[in-house]
Amino acid sequence: MFSKKPQLAVQAASPAPAKGAGPLAILTNPYAGAGGAAVLLLASLAALVIIGDPKAGAPSVRIPVGGESGAALTDTPVEIASLADPNDPLIASLAGAENSETGPTEVTVTLPGGEQQVMSSAPAGRGLPAAPIAGLHQQGPGGLLPIIAADGRTPAQAYARPFTSNGKPKVAVVIGGLGIDPATTRKAIETLPADVTLSFAIYAEGLQGWIDLARAYGHEVLIEAPMEPKSFPADDPGPQTLMAAAKPDETLRRLDILLSRATGYFGVTNYMGSKFVASTGAMETFTGGLKRRGLAFIDDGSAVAKGGGIPRASADKIIDDQPGAEAIGRKLAEVEAQATKRGFALASGFGYQVTLSEVSRWAQTLPQRGYQLAPASAVTVRR
Repeated sequence: MFSKKPQLAVQAASPAPAKGAGPLAILTNPYAGAGGAAVLLLASLAALVIIGDPKAGAPSVRIPVGGESGAALTDTPVEIASLADPNDPLIASLAGAENSETGPTEVTVTLPGGEQQVMSSAPAGRGLPAAPIAGLHQQGPGGLLPIIAADGRTPAQAYARPFTSNGKPKVAVVIGGLGIDPATTRKAIETLPADVTLSFAIYAEGLQGWIDLARAYGHEVLIEAPMEPKSFPADDPGPQTLMAAAKPDETLRRLDILLSRATGYFGVTNYMGSKFVASTGAMETFTGGLKRRGLAFIDDGSAVAKGGGIPRASADKIIDDQPGAEAIGRKLAEVEAQATKRGFALASGFGYQVTLSEVSRWAQTLPQRGYQLAPASAVTVRR
């Protein structure tokens, strides 16, 4: 859910791409390599990345963390409600599972070249149900596409983290740009409270494995849809970018490619997109595509007035546009003030080391200040 330039999503990786290069831009550069054979090879690799198996790449991980049941929710419009209704029997069973002593105890990640590495154990009983959940997917152009189940359950409901309000003002935090740098991504998954929502770069290597690992640690997940910024093409969000002037059929075709990159997410957030979200027609097509697939949309604050009849939320503050401990602390205090006024607030941040440390520290004392940490799905409204 970021308006940041593409380079910010990969600053932690080494070496960084040149300015203006979107994700995987090297694969589409006709001057890369030598001769026609190299160009053909690179084009083939790009095709595999864009429409290939979303489970390919590294890291990958599959962990049994529950049954094939998801959260159900009444479709009754509400002013502010969790996508995961704690009164529903399915949610109650999931909440009970969180407090049980069963659950994944270790996670094996497959690295490039087939090397396997056992990572630190996921807390027992903390995980969310493993994806995909039966009845909520169909085959898509690059993998599984989310669908609304025959019984009316949506992926937005089933893949959201269960949440029970204690009556205090709710504060939700989304940390994004994950999946690019393995060390930072692993730290976010393992050290942030489970109620912090994690957002993953759509072209992260081993995207499905990271989502599986995040859910094993109890985090609900968003994926980041690349959208056209006003500075395009100088700033290119990458292949299959959703373009403001594209015809509806083309937007939906690209959206299906993006959505089929992985499974297990409850919604989508924007990656860049200052031009796309300003286009009423483009946004109507986009939100219509999400509605058809039962997904939520959470943005960085740039699309606050956009509805679409789907579960929606817009960030009140980007907490690390100045990535320093003191600046982040001030922004978090402003988010708390907003929650006091309205009853809830949503903050977004990037996967910087300082952001992860400050959010972890801040969350420890949040209840003492009279607030409740909530997943982003719990502060969505249907509009």
